[in-house]
Amino acid sequence: MRRDNLTWESEFVLLGLSSDRQTQVGFFVLFGAAYLLTLLGNGLIILLIGLDARLHLPMYFFLCNLSVVDICYTSSGVPQMLVHFLLEKKTISFIRCGAQLFFSLALGGTEFLLLAAMAYDRYVAVCDPLRYVAVMSPRCCVGLAAVSWLIGLVNSVVETVVTMRLPTCGHHVLNHVACETLALVRLACVDITLNQVFIVASSVVVLLLPCCLVSLSYAYIVAAILRIHSTGGRRKAFGTCASHLTVVSMSYGMALVTYMQPHSTASAQQDKVVVLFYAVVTPMLNPLIYSLRNQEMKAALSRVLMRSSESKL
Repeated sequence: MRRDNLTWESEFVLLGLSSDRQTQVGFFVLFGAAYLLTLLGNGLIILLIGLDARLHLPMYFFLCNLSVVDICYTSSGVPQMLVHFLLEKKTISFIRCGAQLFFSLALGGTEFLLLAAMAYDRYVAVCDPLRYVAVMSPRCCVGLAAVSWLIGLVNSVVETVVTMRLPTCGHHVLNHVACETLALVRLACVDITLNQVFIVASSVVVLLLPCCLVSLSYAYIVAAILRIHSTGGRRKAFGTCASHLTVVSMSYGMALVTYMQPHSTASAQQDKVVVLFYAVVTPMLNPLIYSLRNQEMKAALSRVLMRSSESKL
């Protein structure tokens, strides 16, 4: 195709989840409630960790970072989705589309890397408890978090630029709920081999490698736990890792299946489910998983509420 025939759109039209008015109102109520729960749950975790000195530990430092990522990630797409449920024509400008893609990729990648850092923290806590304080020093924790954020941002810049430079030759209807890499690539009217290479490379860096590190960490953790003779000791060791392992299983599975196979013929409906899972479901469930299974978080909430009550007297 000649270069002068290539065009870039000034805006995109999103088809969303449904064209039925009543269904869209139902989605607005459902996802609106989920968004509020996400903000409240993750905000409460950040508040508790900030207010309670007993939670100023490496595990909760990473959990605080994870909650910040979840709030920002869900806020990068869900508010627009809620507005679109109430509009007849769901449009998004080219610049807003690029910004949404950038933030979703950056925050999503950062979350996967933070989960790997949290797995390393659990590995040191279970397998090398005597050196835990020395190994997981504040400097180490800040370094791991900073590297996670940096890699997520760099990966997002590269993938966003490569994706948004694709001309669509008049195709501007995205069969999706948000500006997402695979949906945008499908609109391209030029060769997308380079984009497919970047998608696979990005998936290896922010998905496959962290997933391998998490798997290796938990292999050592399980081996160490099985060597514990006390049943109570094994139960306590498993308890310290159960919440994180639950979140890891949810987070990595669907993303690996979707983004490690850019040549697959996965349906647009499946892509929508994946995006909704990471934008709505995971950020909402993370606080519930960590708080309901964590006695220290429950105790911190009780202490904060007690101090609040005493201050009012």
